[in-house]
Amino acid sequence: MKHKTITTALAGIIALTMFIGCGTNKTKTTIEEAAINKANMDTTIRPGDDFYLYANGSWMKNNPIPADNSRWGAFETLMEENYKQLQTIMDAAAAAKDAKAGSVQQKIGDFFATGMDTVKLEREGIKAIQPELDKITAIKTLADVQQHIAYMQSSGMSTLFYFYAAQDEKNSNAIIANFYQGGLGLPDRDYYISDDERSKDIRDKYIMHIAKIFELSGETAENAAKIAKQMMLMETMLAEVSSTRLELRDPIKNYNKTNLGGLKKMVQKFDWDGYFKTLGLTKTNDINVCQPKFMKEMADMTNRFPVEIWKTYFKWNLLHTAAPYLSDNYVKENFNFYATTLRGVKEMKPRWKRLLSETSDALGEAVGQLYVEKYFPAEAKKRMIVLVDNLKSALKERILNLKWMSEVTKKEAILKLEKINVKVGYPDKWIDYSNLTIAKNSYFENVGNASRFTFARELAKIGKAVDRAEWGMTPQTINAYYSPNMNEIVFPAGILQPPFFFMNADDAVNYGAIGAIIGHEMTHGFDDQGRQYDKEGNLRDWWMKSDAENFAKQTKVLIDQYDNFKILDSLHVDGKLTIGENIADMGGVTLAYAALQKALKGKDNKAIDGFTPEQRFFLSYAQVWRGNIRDKELMNRLKEDVHSPAVARVNGIVYNIPEFYKAFPVLATDKRFKPDADRAVIW
Repeated sequence: MKHKTITTALAGIIALTMFIGCGTNKTKTTIEEAAINKANMDTTIRPGDDFYLYANGSWMKNNPIPADNSRWGAFETLMEENYKQLQTIMDAAAAAKDAKAGSVQQKIGDFFATGMDTVKLEREGIKAIQPELDKITAIKTLADVQQHIAYMQSSGMSTLFYFYAAQDEKNSNAIIANFYQGGLGLPDRDYYISDDERSKDIRDKYIMHIAKIFELSGETAENAAKIAKQMMLMETMLAEVSSTRLELRDPIKNYNKTNLGGLKKMVQKFDWDGYFKTLGLTKTNDINVCQPKFMKEMADMTNRFPVEIWKTYFKWNLLHTAAPYLSDNYVKENFNFYATTLRGVKEMKPRWKRLLSETSDALGEAVGQLYVEKYFPAEAKKRMIVLVDNLKSALKERILNLKWMSEVTKKEAILKLEKINVKVGYPDKWIDYSNLTIAKNSYFENVGNASRFTFARELAKIGKAVDRAEWGMTPQTINAYYSPNMNEIVFPAGILQPPFFFMNADDAVNYGAIGAIIGHEMTHGFDDQGRQYDKEGNLRDWWMKSDAENFAKQTKVLIDQYDNFKILDSLHVDGKLTIGENIADMGGVTLAYAALQKALKGKDNKAIDGFTPEQRFFLSYAQVWRGNIRDKELMNRLKEDVHSPAVARVNGIVYNIPEFYKAFPVLATDKRFKPDADRAVIW
């Protein structure tokens, strides 16, 4: 579910769950060769002209994007390797005849097996969602319309807006109810509003996609075309009152806490008592309405359009949600628009790969239990804790030596740093899936049951204290995150393997890769968003006014740099949208390098394969972001993603780092050389 919280992940890939085994049988020599391999570099390019291509150029030339991917790099190659291992786990679960009813193995096996039963899926077709269609048909009044919104949301179909449980931004020990804008079938509001040719083309093709889905469901081509235009009109109305992505990054603007009485005054013309009753939520003391303007328009719309139009709208939401889980004609049409048209992907992934991801999404920690049992070594956790402690020490030293920050704010910053919690590998306490029913009756039914289970589990948290042992990612995810409300950094087991983490490699490689990632997540606690939260995770201004002004001056240098980072001819990175991640990237590299220097003291720091430890550090960092990306995917990400493109995550950072100029022979005449006065310095 997409919602308001600004938990910040390392990479913009959370829509895809990625897996990898730890490869503990590799020798030191093998790992080092995989870590820094000259064959992957393009040494015809000067490090001062384009370090990204210098470090990764040959790899990029030799690794074109497979037809079933929108991009291809370190994350995707790791996912491919581990697909095989996850398939082994799930095939075994699906084939197990002695799996105890209700066990994790039974649920994983039945979910996977049912999704793989294409014969049954083709036979059922749209009949798989007939019970849901019948509920829509039974709607008679506008009051029914409002209650059906609640029903669909509780079933995993977030119609019109999102409702979810999350920590109170200003009381991080409490879980409260939250409302957040939604209702759009396109990835961003700007696609509905922008006048550029690409947005217009996407709108036209989106209307065609809606019409095609309705034709598949039995509508005539003429009627389907009319329906599609009506659905586009409704979504455009929602887009026009939706906040921009930049506005959504402001935690103050998106914090509008009230109670049920206040909600009724703020967002009128909506039966909130009936809504909460349908959800099964009896107590709603505190409620955060993230975007009041959007919610008011949504409520007005539920009274403005006739019942029959709303029934059609619900049917579209149902078909849109269900399409990936129905017969092949729906799956292909969904893929054609969302993967090919929007992202440039040429071929669909094999069904078994798609089912690995779907099973992992539906039964995240259930799959995680089997994953860590089989593939995660305890030694990795121990080494990570040492690395984190070293990075914390480096950041503390940097804060104490800052010239632009007062002693008062420094003291608060150190207190926040020292209180950052660290989670590595997997949760100490697993989610209990005993109330989730998974059987071999229907794939869509299993997906729905999993969605209802997750929604009910989240709903039950409202009004209760925060469980700080919980995780926001599954163990098998190749990613990491910082949560400002929890003031914690989390590193799932999935990311703790090459090229991010090497059990037996030299320090330079690990500090350049996982060390920079640790520093990245740690710095999120002090980026333009994270810095607004105190050591307890509360949204509170703990900065001296002069320090906040100095911080803005320091970050503006980085914003301007990225605004001028050209991608795809006339397109460029959005410096304001990506500033949080760019601050974290620069902080990550800076802190990891400082920590490495301490780790190298007293050791034999000879060159390996012709590269000094300092050079290996920067090469290791650069190779984490190596990759190729399709133009359509890149254009999407420049509009939607708070992360900069991979090339900018390397070249936008290293030329700001003074130590980079000492590690490599960068000349003032080189293309990307930055004079001292032009370099960004933040943490």
